[in-house]
Amino acid sequence: MTTAARLLRLLGLLQQPRDWTGAQLAERLGVSARTIRNDIERLRSLDYPVAATPGVAGGYRLGAGAALPPLLLDDEEAIATAVSLRLSAGAGVSGMAESSLRALAKLERMLPSRLRERVSVVHGATLSIPRTGPVIDSEVLTTIASAIRAGETLRFDYRSFDGTPSRRVAEPHRLVHTRGRWYLVAWDTDRRDWRMFRADRISPRSPNGSRFPAREAPGGDLAGYVERSLGAAVWRYRVTVTVHASVEHVAARLPEWVVVEPVDNTSCRIVVGSDNPGMLALWLGMLDADFDFDRAAHPELADQIARVAARFHRVVGPSDGE
Repeated sequence: MTTAARLLRLLGLLQQPRDWTGAQLAERLGVSARTIRNDIERLRSLDYPVAATPGVAGGYRLGAGAALPPLLLDDEEAIATAVSLRLSAGAGVSGMAESSLRALAKLERMLPSRLRERVSVVHGATLSIPRTGPVIDSEVLTTIASAIRAGETLRFDYRSFDGTPSRRVAEPHRLVHTRGRWYLVAWDTDRRDWRMFRADRISPRSPNGSRFPAREAPGGDLAGYVERSLGAAVWRYRVTVTVHASVEHVAARLPEWVVVEPVDNTSCRIVVGSDNPGMLALWLGMLDADFDFDRAAHPELADQIARVAARFHRVVGPSDGE
């Protein structure tokens, strides 16, 4: 094992949340205790703050430093870092693109030629679609994240999708980045329910509110809640439909975030939507099953279904006997 490779392994061990004795490190790396002491001094000379606690229960541990020390990465870590920096340029955070590309340029200059070639192959085979979505201010993102970490109530002004302003107080739970946007999952203290807020529409107010006890993720499944919420949020038109087919038949034809509630062994109920009744009429036809809905409450959907049926009928022509 080369000295550089040994230092990488030593760093990996020291980053674990525990203390290591010199004897334990020597055994793990297959070297002498003296070599471990020399390697510790090498890391310190590179500005890695390795703390040493004397005594029987003491040992070595990597502490927090005031400055960023030089990076020591193995091959796979270096490639993963380069690819991640390239992807983070499209994360939708103000200033992130420029900072990521500057960091990537610095990293690539330090890579050996064999790794630069591998990174270049990945970048050359990857297509980045320019972002057109909203950009969140990095200060806002940090403020929200800090409130989550501290367990403090977040006070903020919020703009709804149509621009309506409101003042909100919520217990922040998690930030979620998906579909090119940042969302805050939080317990709305006024509405006494879980809500998802577009982070780019949040304007935090200082100071934060009081601390709050941790809550279990909504439904016990944060990822599922986010998917269901995002699915419903994009619908401009929605309707409750009873489908005369089994839950298994219907669920196999729907996205995972659509909840299918059984009515009996041969029918189930779903809440579905689309941008307009016409699109929903076509989509319901793809369920390959009979269905009912409240036509008095949704005459526009009934009209669109009749239009689709008439159009299809004209295509195939009248059946024998008509």
